[in-house]
Amino acid sequence: MKWNRIPLGPLQTNAYVLVHEDQTCLVFDPGDEGGKLIEYITANGWTPLAVLLTHAHFDHIGAVDDIRKRWSIPVYVHKQEQHWLTDPMKNGSLLFMGEAITANEADVLLEGEQTLTIGAFSLQVFETPGHSPGSVSYYVEEAHAVVSGDVLFLGSIGRTDLPGGNYEQLLQSIHRHLLVLPEETVVLCGHGSETTIGAEMDTNPFLNGF
Repeated sequence: MKWNRIPLGPLQTNAYVLVHEDQTCLVFDPGDEGGKLIEYITANGWTPLAVLLTHAHFDHIGAVDDIRKRWSIPVYVHKQEQHWLTDPMKNGSLLFMGEAITANEADVLLEGEQTLTIGAFSLQVFETPGHSPGSVSYYVEEAHAVVSGDVLFLGSIGRTDLPGGNYEQLLQSIHRHLLVLPEETVVLCGHGSETTIGAEMDTNPFLNGF
């Protein structure tokens, strides 16, 4: 099992494609440039099974419908942000971009800690609010990786000054669900380069004391 990072859009939001040996894949946070992402997936001969969102800010959802329409696959998002997909005020696109960026409603609403089985993939879903109320992280043990969205970054953490953000809640989410993972776990961040749980435990200044 391997993962591939594709930065997309003006904010260079990381979409991730997680690929199984059988050439099926999962698409995480297709934020923009749907044509570019479709071309990349098609050129590699992969077959997407689902779109999984870590949260529903505008820069993570811009190509959702392009991917969903191309392969007729379901979209997953946390229940608390189900209306953010269709509401440009809630997802921040009107505020930050001056335009409406939306997607159709999700097909599957996540709620609570759970394990998802999609084709040959098994993922643990952690509720990790703080950056946004419906932020989730997807831990794929077989890939030794966690898709964290905008919760945890290389040397940093997600911003909490947006509507629904909460700094203390974010730190609690990181401590309870991410820092307990094996230290070699690769953190697939929503922006910038990947990191590992061990590296962030040792050097992340925002996690001092954890």
